[in-house]
Amino acid sequence: MGNVVAASAPPPPPPMSVLAPPEIPKDHQLGLASTEVAQKIENPGTVEELHKLCKDVFPTNFEGAKFMVNKALSNHFQISHTLSMSSVVKSGYKFGATYVGTKQTSPTEAYPVLLGDIESSGNLNANILHQFHPRIKTKVATQVQRSKFTAVQMTSDYRGDAFTASLTVANPDIINGSGVMVAHYLQNLTPKLALGGELAYQRGYGIPGGSIAVGSLVGRYTAGDSTISASLGLASCHLCFHQRASPTLQLGVELEVNGRIQESTATIAYQVDLPKADIVFRGSVDSNWSVGAVLEKKLQPLPFSFALSGLLNHAKGHFQLGCGLIIG
Repeated sequence: MGNVVAASAPPPPPPMSVLAPPEIPKDHQLGLASTEVAQKIENPGTVEELHKLCKDVFPTNFEGAKFMVNKALSNHFQISHTLSMSSVVKSGYKFGATYVGTKQTSPTEAYPVLLGDIESSGNLNANILHQFHPRIKTKVATQVQRSKFTAVQMTSDYRGDAFTASLTVANPDIINGSGVMVAHYLQNLTPKLALGGELAYQRGYGIPGGSIAVGSLVGRYTAGDSTISASLGLASCHLCFHQRASPTLQLGVELEVNGRIQESTATIAYQVDLPKADIVFRGSVDSNWSVGAVLEKKLQPLPFSFALSGLLNHAKGHFQLGCGLIIG
């Protein structure tokens, strides 16, 4: 009798933890996956900024003594005074000014931006940056030496959701039919991979055939704290590798190959940040046996910064030493 009752009783329901979730159609799953990938892909920046991570690690060496004073006159206007003394470059005084407009496009950006500097000899460098549209940014740069315009360059960037297209025109001369035009395009294919190209066209009397066009491929791959960027042309190659080894240490490796003149240069650089000591140290060594380093130290609580630079070429026996003081 007990067996009959046990056989007729219904089986207990399975526990809630083992219940299978409702199935989602495959086409809906693919749609969700593609949406997640599309949300992760962002604008890759410009081709001009392709090697920026690696280049920022390299020291900027200078020679002689440099004294700079920065003064903010208002929230939008700032001036600077620079006095340099050197046996390598021309010594003298330089006055700089920067104006930032009231058009706020982001917490860290405002337009238009006008900046320039003029030397005691009259040489002038001026730049104008403006964002006419949330996707369009324009830059105009001019250089005046000995009361003549020696260089004029205009660049316009169009930033899409996952790509950037740029067009640069340098030293245009419609009457003589000369100038340089460079077109850039960079597309983020995945959140880690960006590919693009560069096309440069130059026209003038001193060029064989009257004009020349050069194209190259560019790309960047990012994996965690590592970034590899490359520019490959028919007769040139530029490779960069950047690695953030720790919160205080960055490494950069650069290889430049020029097939026309049969030269290549490899450089290894590093940057050490010590926030508690207010010290930033950058050093580099290349295949030409040049060793360079720059030490920057903030002299807290005063608004002073001290810079010390050294550059030594072992093969040629050349040595350059520089020291600078920045106020403001």
